[in-house]
Amino acid sequence: MRSSEVRRSRKALAVLVGFLARDHASCRASEVEPWSGQVQLIRGDGAIRKVDVKLFKLALQRGLILTEKKPEDMLSCTSAPQGRSALRRWLADPESAFQDQHRTLERQSDPDHGQVQVNQAESPLTALARIKGRSGALFLEPSQVEAGERLRIDFTRGQMQPSLGQRWEPVGSGRQTGSAGGAAELTEAAMSARLRVDMALQEVGPELSGVLLDVCCFLKGLAEVERERQWPARSAKLMLRTALAALARHYAMPRRSSRQPAPPPHAP
Repeated sequence: MRSSEVRRSRKALAVLVGFLARDHASCRASEVEPWSGQVQLIRGDGAIRKVDVKLFKLALQRGLILTEKKPEDMLSCTSAPQGRSALRRWLADPESAFQDQHRTLERQSDPDHGQVQVNQAESPLTALARIKGRSGALFLEPSQVEAGERLRIDFTRGQMQPSLGQRWEPVGSGRQTGSAGGAAELTEAAMSARLRVDMALQEVGPELSGVLLDVCCFLKGLAEVERERQWPARSAKLMLRTALAALARHYAMPRRSSRQPAPPPHAP
């Protein structure tokens, strides 16, 4: 296989693994049996993607994705640990151009950074923002979605993504100034972003900050969050909405300047 064909195959596999890495999906088993045609994947958050059946079988053969038989001719599909590891390698490859082909960049106004670009395609909040409740109202208010994206921007600018095998904790992470990746290596802008993340998560509280980190910052799907935290099915969505509401209230509070003098004491 020529190098150009290898790159195209890798890009297509990466898109498939990335789609399933955010949440499990289902498809009809009968669509996977033939050697031609397409497989329609419907993710737990409502996102839909059609992939070539040969590509789907290649991902299965290489152990990048996993399937489990369900009743009524259905398959449950998830990304395998090997597939997620491969995806991280591909994302780290500077020659991998598939990232730019599958981004949905949107310019947003941020009070701390001015105009910033946000990749809407990679955020789980994008799909949740389109969901409506029984009353017809949106499940997430625009201010809540904006708050989640603002947290992700600060998290990224603060260089808080953990290396493989590590887990970042929101408050009191344990890193010391001068250690690898610590404050001595951070720019002033990155340090300010970290402080804003810490302040936001402290205001939200330890009961809700974890789901914000998982979904908004680590971009995990809701099903994955429920598995890892051993929560009941569909509970992560409600917990996330509660956490985003608290986060939006925090961002909506008027800022207090650190240089503002304290008010004089009341006269006796």
